[in-house]
Amino acid sequence: MQVIILAAGQGKRMNSALPKVLQPLAGKPLLAHVLLTARQLAARRICVVYGHGGEQVPQAFAGEDIVWVKQEPQLGTGHAMQQALPQLTDDEIALVLYGDVPLTVPQVLSDLVALAQGNKLALLTVNLDDPAGYGRIIRAANGEVSRIAEEKDATPAERAIREINTGILAAPVASLRRWLVKIRNDNQQGEYYLTDIVALAAAEGVAIETAQPRAAWEVLGVNSKAQLAELERIVQRETAAKLLEHGVTLRDPARLDVRGELRCGRDVEIDVNCVFEGRVELGDGVRVGANCVLKNSRVAAGALIAPFSHIEDAEIGADNRIGPYARLRPGTVLAEDVHIGNFVEVKNSRIAAHSKANHLSYVGDATVGERVNIGAGTITCNYDGVNKHRTIIEDDVFIGSDTQLVAPVTVGRGATLGAGTTLTQDAPPKQLTLSRVKQVSSSTWKRPAKKK
Repeated sequence: MQVIILAAGQGKRMNSALPKVLQPLAGKPLLAHVLLTARQLAARRICVVYGHGGEQVPQAFAGEDIVWVKQEPQLGTGHAMQQALPQLTDDEIALVLYGDVPLTVPQVLSDLVALAQGNKLALLTVNLDDPAGYGRIIRAANGEVSRIAEEKDATPAERAIREINTGILAAPVASLRRWLVKIRNDNQQGEYYLTDIVALAAAEGVAIETAQPRAAWEVLGVNSKAQLAELERIVQRETAAKLLEHGVTLRDPARLDVRGELRCGRDVEIDVNCVFEGRVELGDGVRVGANCVLKNSRVAAGALIAPFSHIEDAEIGADNRIGPYARLRPGTVLAEDVHIGNFVEVKNSRIAAHSKANHLSYVGDATVGERVNIGAGTITCNYDGVNKHRTIIEDDVFIGSDTQLVAPVTVGRGATLGAGTTLTQDAPPKQLTLSRVKQVSSSTWKRPAKKK
């Protein structure tokens, strides 16, 4: 089987400089969803016909095993297929998909391809309560498909038909070659319609089979931001249903956004308005509070992510306590039983077991040992304006509040840094290190008064 994806449309109603097939749905371009489906079908060749947006479309999928064909100018779906034909071989079935129809289920398409075996034409159709805008399936008196009437070319009686053409079809490549050379553009749009091959197939006596998806949303296309938003909610609803079936507790399934892949262990709890981007893994018993954002991160069993925390490219160990209002930036690796509290930011740092930074601190480019206490207001001064430098804090260190560690610097095992210290040299192990100015009080000083 070979898959042809028609993705040359402009998408004027999107009102966007981004090509329609690159508009994001659940964190991925529309076309990425269709390509994933094609790969799940084990297609021997995937051919994408692109046009509007120029090289943006193939560049977005650089390095993938795709045959790219440019349609220029864009003269309709039939013309697009004509451009793809030189890339196809005659001894297989061709499955035609669309770059802006992202939610079709692989099993439905596999069944459609099976219907096309034996030199048949197989169409995916669906019945809609409101079929406006779609081509109608015209059947003969015996119920067999005879042709497709496009909306603008249909008679009033034909427009009343509720069975519509999704555009998705399967047929032998050799048959497509024979039909595509015969299609004409004498229609309201002045375009070459791929759907005209249906009447040609019927005239030849070719059997035309039809199949339907389990739900109409599986074949919905995207032509506007409103339709894109509608599909986004459908995707999130389906994702939430799968998570619930897996045993995940969702406080409100309607207030969840998964923009990538979310894997959950047993007894995971997710509160409202959480966003998961890229690949996120939550271990057994993980609890995620309201309004959190997690991106490309792993959270080990028993961890608690308190509300309003933002986590990106991080690894969180078992039984951690994160937040509220914590930010873990790329390169953060936390061992077990680490506490990162409110308004604490960690970046490119490793923090060992049982250590904590509970309040208003910044830990950047640091290696922190076990059982370390980082007091409120502590920062690692890791950037000299040009280069980043590393701070090393060994095991059992106690750092007092409002301390600045000017990297590169090492705090030895068991050391204590007094509150308000600005550390510019290594602190020796098991000693108290202070760097404060002498406290002075003046008995003769008077508070200034406002002049009248």
